[in-house]
Amino acid sequence: MDALSPASAAASRRSAVFTAEHEMLREQVRRFVETEVKPNGQAWEEQGFTPREVLARMGELGFLGIRYAAEYGGSELDTVATVVLAEELGRSTFSGFAITVLVHTDMASVHVAHAGSPEQKRAHMADIVAGRKICAVAVTEPGAGSDVKGIRTRARRDGDDYVIDGSKTYITNGVLADLYCVAAKTGGEGERPSRSVSMFLVEKGNPGLRVGRALDKHGWRSSDTAELFFEDCRVPASSLLGQEGQGFYAIMRNFQNERTVIGAMAMGEAQAAIDLTLEWVTGRKAFGAPLFDKQAIRQKLAILQTKVEAGRQLVYHAAWLDSQGLEATKEVSMVKAYCGELVNEVMYACLQFHGGLGFMRESTIERMTRDARVQAIGGGATEVMLEEVAKRMAPGLG
Repeated sequence: MDALSPASAAASRRSAVFTAEHEMLREQVRRFVETEVKPNGQAWEEQGFTPREVLARMGELGFLGIRYAAEYGGSELDTVATVVLAEELGRSTFSGFAITVLVHTDMASVHVAHAGSPEQKRAHMADIVAGRKICAVAVTEPGAGSDVKGIRTRARRDGDDYVIDGSKTYITNGVLADLYCVAAKTGGEGERPSRSVSMFLVEKGNPGLRVGRALDKHGWRSSDTAELFFEDCRVPASSLLGQEGQGFYAIMRNFQNERTVIGAMAMGEAQAAIDLTLEWVTGRKAFGAPLFDKQAIRQKLAILQTKVEAGRQLVYHAAWLDSQGLEATKEVSMVKAYCGELVNEVMYACLQFHGGLGFMRESTIERMTRDARVQAIGGGATEVMLEEVAKRMAPGLG
């Protein structure tokens, strides 16, 4: 790794959770974003997806296996390192690109890494870390989002196989993925919902799996999002990820990771928006003086910067708790609720300060504002997250 710059060395001392290794990773990801993402991101927005070659390049640089075993090409780092990656990808200003990567690294492939059999890991993990195989996680359905117990896709055992029937929607990487980690009900009538969900690893091209239309989204336009249909989709029993009936718990465990990285990504986006807006208001003149001379503007930016710093530290704390093996469901739920709402507050104000330019599709802040809206929805809506916090404030009540 390259030597730390003085700025990075200083930054590493600003939070106790970071080591020099974390800060070297930050510099490397930031350099990649500046040289390979920002010059090309608009083209990816227009085509509606981030090219596979980009993930392959990130695999070469070691960004796709930060927490995975060295035997598969991973770096065996911790949750804090994942937060560094997510925050720097968020700062790229192209959140569709960022979520494409983070779904692969921290929302889908984790099911293979954590619950996969030795054979499944040998077959896929090295390609996942190298970016040769792209992953998606298929849980959400037309009638079930945050309520995982409500999914209706079913997998029935038939001899040495399972047969999957149902549909999924809003699946990030749905078109480009090679591997789908699919949630389906395997339990019988009357079985507890939490014991009736299983996870399966389904490869693209498996008979009975059909990738539907690519969905046209409000934001995140450089990520592909699709519908999936399973019609008598027969997979070998060895496609089961982990034990039958344990899928709900695997999804819940991984939600902790997913929500932490979404929070980190949101704070990276928010910081980029403030930086962009500060540059604008110090250069743009109105009534004979820079906009920054207006007390209302500079104080609004100051309080937003304060909130973003608070959100960032909350993310770091939750990541540190997880890296220590400590229970962090309450803190992670706070991260997802607070950061998802805050990034939207930041974008609204920053767009306002850009004036008419902020309303134009040609402006960066307009794209960022569209992208941020889903942060309060995806990975657990704010309202659901606040219920998780409330339940842990007063156990046994509510």
